[in-house]
Amino acid sequence: MAFNEVLAVIGLALIALSAVPQIIFFFRKDGAADPVSHWILLAAGLALFGTIVARSIEIDFPAVTNTYEAVIFFSASLCIVMAVLRLISKKSTGALRWSIFGGTVIALALVMLTSSPIVGKDIAPPIPALHSYWLVLHVSMAFIGESFFAVSMVTAIVYLLTKEDERKRTLDRIMYTTVMIGYPIYTAGALIFGAIWAEYAWGVYWSWDPKETWALITWLVYTAFLHTRFVMKVRGRVSAILSITGFFFTIFTFVGVNYLLAGLHSYAK
Repeated sequence: MAFNEVLAVIGLALIALSAVPQIIFFFRKDGAADPVSHWILLAAGLALFGTIVARSIEIDFPAVTNTYEAVIFFSASLCIVMAVLRLISKKSTGALRWSIFGGTVIALALVMLTSSPIVGKDIAPPIPALHSYWLVLHVSMAFIGESFFAVSMVTAIVYLLTKEDERKRTLDRIMYTTVMIGYPIYTAGALIFGAIWAEYAWGVYWSWDPKETWALITWLVYTAFLHTRFVMKVRGRVSAILSITGFFFTIFTFVGVNYLLAGLHSYAK
């Protein structure tokens, strides 16, 4: 097994391990979060980023140009985002633990997806259209933004299942904060840097390629999320539904478009 694959397996094992103390602490009546899972998630994220670094060294270019590398990067980003949120949280620890656990399940599922035969692990230099640092900014920032969206989505589900008013207010704040952080990062990565890379690769900033179109739809959903809160002063259930819808489109843009809709991005599998 290659060194980069060993690091991916270590990352997978650490994500699974981090779920153990989280589950144990669910039985605590005081609602306290465990003191170790976020450190394990941080280690998992670093191991997965190590996979990217090892592959990058081998091809002499940042390895974020195919589906395998993108999935590993996404999972690594999600692990680190969750660890940082847990470290900086003070009053919202009890409510946040459900969001962290749901995010842990998503990160675990993402890494497990890389063992699927539809996700190739071959290491090869990118084709000329992908050999651009605008692409690196485009992909990396889009996935970092989407990592915050993932936490918001899980929080939204927990919000809809919660009946306690105080906890719902805390969950609503977490849901909003993660979208607020992820939105400008995603906007810069998916749309702005994506358009610059498209002009570099294809000579046009926008071509209504399926992945571009669905990325725009995703962005519009999160724009609606913020618009309803800032302008219409609507939050709670509406925000939760928009957050869940937005992440559904995020996953479809990432996975569904690649395998269901042919377009200019089809070679990045």
